[in-house]
Amino acid sequence: MLRLIMGRVLDAVPTILLILTLVFVALRLLPGDPARVALGDYATQEQLALFRQQMGLDLPLWQQYFVFLWDMVRFDFGRSLTSQTLVSELIGRNLPYTIELTLSAVALGVLAGIPMGVLAAVKRRKLADSGVRVFSLVGYAIPDFYLGAVLLIVFSLNLGWFPINGAGTDLLSRLHHLVLPAVTLACIKAAFVARLTRTSLLEVLGKDYVRTARAKGAREPRAIYRHGLRNAMMPIATGIGLSLLATLSGSVAIELVFNRPGIGEMLISAIARRDYPVIQGGVAVFAFLVLLVNLLVDLAYVVIDPRVRVSR
Repeated sequence: MLRLIMGRVLDAVPTILLILTLVFVALRLLPGDPARVALGDYATQEQLALFRQQMGLDLPLWQQYFVFLWDMVRFDFGRSLTSQTLVSELIGRNLPYTIELTLSAVALGVLAGIPMGVLAAVKRRKLADSGVRVFSLVGYAIPDFYLGAVLLIVFSLNLGWFPINGAGTDLLSRLHHLVLPAVTLACIKAAFVARLTRTSLLEVLGKDYVRTARAKGAREPRAIYRHGLRNAMMPIATGIGLSLLATLSGSVAIELVFNRPGIGEMLISAIARRDYPVIQGGVAVFAFLVLLVNLLVDLAYVVIDPRVRVSR
């Protein structure tokens, strides 16, 4: 297990380096002067030059690049160009909101999607199967930001059941603010997980060992869950990992729709202000989270099927 973890960590190093390099280059290609954005249109040339010097923006690009990489290695994300706040503080302030939204949405999606997929597989070509497949198609087709806007109009503006924006302060208010954004993303995830569970379970239920279990007198729930669903969990685990990654990126639009704080909302604001340190720090955190999810999926494979440990 330890060797698997270390191997995945070492494999992630060039990936992170490539992502950071692409971000650095892309930001420098964007039009606009971050010094002018930070100081405003009325700043003098002397003030702009002093700001660029203080922030290291006057250095040659290759030197800025190596300074940037060295700071990333030390987890020193620098300060925001516009607010002078430590980027680590901004990330620490916004990251919990994105994580709680992502985990809540995926958890709800999995809890709803797996039973629906099992039901559709067991009731194949019946009314329940048709209903689940229609739900999956609608979930695939509808954009998350559109569904979020509809739920916001219906349940917040018209019915007044949930807050319109923000994320709350204490535990109860945060849960209250979290319901609609989490349900929005969970509907999309449930559609994906249900479809994947149905397909995987149908393939497994046709295997010889499931038919043998039934022939030996195993009750149908035992044959489905112990012999069927358990052996169908490998692709489902992959799908859940992909859902986590998609939800991390999809949370950007939902945070904007519901005016929630989060890493996505922070990055969008930073891009508009050409705030290089905030963008670089935020993308670095996103890259780390993506690699962490991939590592967790690999570990889930080992837990689900210990034979994977031998083959890796």
